[in-house]
Amino acid sequence: MRARIVGMTNATDLKSAGSPREVWERLREGNERFAAGNAEAPHRDAATREALTSGQQPAVCVVGCSDSRVPVELLFDAGFGDIFVVRTAGGCVDAAVAASVEYAVAGLGVSLLVFLSHEKCGAVGAAAGAFESAEIPTGLTREFVEKIAPSVIEAKARGEQVEQAHARNGAELLASRVPAVAAALGDGTLGVVGARYRLSDGRVETTYENFGG
Repeated sequence: MRARIVGMTNATDLKSAGSPREVWERLREGNERFAAGNAEAPHRDAATREALTSGQQPAVCVVGCSDSRVPVELLFDAGFGDIFVVRTAGGCVDAAVAASVEYAVAGLGVSLLVFLSHEKCGAVGAAAGAFESAEIPTGLTREFVEKIAPSVIEAKARGEQVEQAHARNGAELLASRVPAVAAALGDGTLGVVGARYRLSDGRVETTYENFGG
């Protein structure tokens, strides 16, 4: 059973949500507060920080991009101990990222897994550019291009933004390739969401949902 941190029981508390879907709704509400300029900045006080020294029980795991313009806790109006964040350029998933997600689900018991892409992503842009030019970059940039290329192809076929396809593909990849995620989806204790953050207006849009059960 997930422990409660004293004092964290109001409407902004992700940990008190009753289901994975409700956790997602509260995240979306937090994002709307952030985008509207009404952020409450919960769980960022000294008492919360000190209470968490004995351990963490986040409600959510977010896999996203390392981009400095996408500070996950801020854009969801969350604070200390709320979100277990895994970030790489482009949100690319490798063995270490998959293992981190497995730990969040099986070890920490998160109720929700979110794959978060964003507008104007440099790694996604590099993959799209390679697709258009038919030139694969040299060096480690190629790692991003190879992992994001399927999203570029799918976006072209669907007539959508690459970041939208990437969010959906990333969420589906984690749901199908990480055993702990698949198991938790099967028993209804976890939800998986793909979403894209819009730099232009600060809002997160949903591109994929799987609440299992």
